[in-house]
Amino acid sequence: MSKLQLHGFNNLTKSLSFNIYDVCYAPKEQEKAYIEYIDEAYNAKRLTQILKDVANIIGAQILNIAHQDYDPQGASVTMLISEGAVIPAGMNSESPGPLPDTILAHLDKSHITVHTYPESHPDTNICSFRADIDVSTCGQISPLKALNYLIHSFESDIVIMDYRVRGFTRDISGEKHYIDHKINSIQNYIAESTKELYQMIDVNVYQENIFHTKMMLKEAELENYLFEKESNFSEDEKLEIQDQLQEEMAEIFYGRNFS
Repeated sequence: MSKLQLHGFNNLTKSLSFNIYDVCYAPKEQEKAYIEYIDEAYNAKRLTQILKDVANIIGAQILNIAHQDYDPQGASVTMLISEGAVIPAGMNSESPGPLPDTILAHLDKSHITVHTYPESHPDTNICSFRADIDVSTCGQISPLKALNYLIHSFESDIVIMDYRVRGFTRDISGEKHYIDHKINSIQNYIAESTKELYQMIDVNVYQENIFHTKMMLKEAELENYLFEKESNFSEDEKLEIQDQLQEEMAEIFYGRNFS
């Protein structure tokens, strides 16, 4: 795709917003320990590093960072960013970004934010952790290349993503352009090895440059969802817990209650 010759600055705003959910079974006597574990695993310090990595992936320069751990639980990070001096090659290609090798930050005209929300069901002992992440950029840089890294930075049972391009920019002839890169689906920015693990649904409004994708893990092994891995449950108890977990995940994925 040839580079668009612009008249002045690229005024398009590209916004990626998504929720990541991690679901877990933790009886009442374990609930406090689960929340303490989540608060430590995803504290403001770690979230800040995740957002610094995101800024590096998309080629943004960090201008300012604000972060906060909350009482009794949760954390937030906000980062202000600007377009870096060098835009990474392939920034606007419709292909997956890098995987991790293994907060709120402020950018010039752009920002990255993350907020966390641990919570629990009052009756079923099902706990969940939600991270809300927003990456909003102006100019050439695009948040989509950070998707692979972010999905793998959290224990992502369910991911709900929205991407939208707003505003317009002008080329040298004065014609307005409402998007500056090709996109058919958010899924095209996710690695094939990741997509194989998830059930995925798209709801796109192409004429409005609005793209929506939902992901839910296909396989849910009970042992991966027990906060205490060595818990001794009967076969009937295991089946009941498995049903509760699957119902909780399906309700979050489809956005409605089934019972």
